[in-house]
Amino acid sequence: MEQSIEFRYDTQLLLDVYVENGEDPDDVADDLVDEIRDYILSTFKGDSMVVAGDSGSDAFGEKATVKLHYHTNEPWLVLEYCRTKGEIYDIVVEDMDRQSRDLKG
Repeated sequence: MEQSIEFRYDTQLLLDVYVENGEDPDDVADDLVDEIRDYILSTFKGDSMVVAGDSGSDAFGEKATVKLHYHTNEPWLVLEYCRTKGEIYDIVVEDMDRQSRDLKG
């Protein structure tokens, strides 16, 4: 029996926002997690969402980082939205239908 996958694309990314003017990167990360989760849930159909945030720093300064994992049929719209929130990178979009048929995802 063939399994049907309702939301085909496993969409993952990291998102960075550099903080300024004494902002607390932990607070920025928490706010981003809430905003991104709420917007995606109310706008895009999908399931298996994980949104997590953390703070850190690199050569460019202190930053909030958000990790998103979401199953959807429209990953390009999720990516487009997330790009409006900060720099997105480590983007992975895997076709779970192909994977279920033992094809490269």
